Amino acid sequence: MSDHRLEHPLSSRRILIVGSAGQLGVELQKSFAGAGSITAVDLPTVDITKEDQFRAFIRETNPDVILNAAAYTAVDRAESQAELAHAVNAEAPRIMAEESLRLNALFVHYSTDYVFDGSKAGPWVESDIPNPLSVYGASKLAGEQAVESVGGNYLVFRTSWVYGSHGKNFLLTMLRLGQERDQLSIVDDQVGAPTTSNELAAATHSIVSEILGGKFGDTASSAGLYHMTCSGSTSWFGFADAIFTRASELLGAKAPELAPILTSAYPTAATRPMNSVLSNQKLKDRFGVELASWESALDDVFEALLKQREG
Repeated sequence: MSDHRLEHPLSSRRILIVGSAGQLGVELQKSFAGAGSITAVDLPTVDITKEDQFRAFIRETNPDVILNAAAYTAVDRAESQAELAHAVNAEAPRIMAEESLRLNALFVHYSTDYVFDGSKAGPWVESDIPNPLSVYGASKLAGEQAVESVGGNYLVFRTSWVYGSHGKNFLLTMLRLGQERDQLSIVDDQVGAPTTSNELAAATHSIVSEILGGKFGDTASSAGLYHMTCSGSTSWFGFADAIFTRASELLGAKAPELAPILTSAYPTAATRPMNSVLSNQKLKDRFGVELASWESALDDVFEALLKQREG
């Protein structure tokens, strides 16, 4: 962006949040509240798979910042809906990147640990070669590549195991199943970093604010791909165990007996990576941003659930 625009405070910016009804979109609206003129859209208002309509909408909105929280995330269903997954996860980000370039806007897009095959022993870094094992992972990788090929002022944040106090996610599924069943079998040989939608949104707000404030030099110099997850790691079984420990203590919920199982004992349509842990060092080095530990972030979600319950 020009020096002229960088001098403006964030409060003067026009911010477009796409996918506003999803768990990340809701948190982005909270984080950016009061930060500018916000337009938050989702289906049925805007269909991002209808290219001409979507482009026209973006041009009419004329944003300074586009935050793309829209994604096709039904990992197993994507195996039989590859065309739709590609339209949402690859084509729509390309359109937003092109329109952002045309408008000289900052474009923020989110991707996934599922672009990797999980075969690495340590945390994945941004320069590691992707090798997705699923249609979902392939569609998200195609989205990353589309945004990068368009160029301009863009940030792609790869994250993992996203959840929060609302929406469809592992935590809320566990709490529901825990009330319905006395025993649950949970996969214990897939490892990753559970990451909350509110931690993602808060980190995004911090980085976008400082980029537009000129803290990191011209906007284009910050462009690129960054990993953004909560710190630490656990297995799905470890995550479930932590969830039910807190649920019984804080919500008085029934805690079912948990049985650790291997991935091979729980076949799914899509193959998941065994190691999804992402290194956040590049994000810290470039922007000085670190997300909370996954345990601390989980505590915050239970605080939000308590507040919801108390009304």
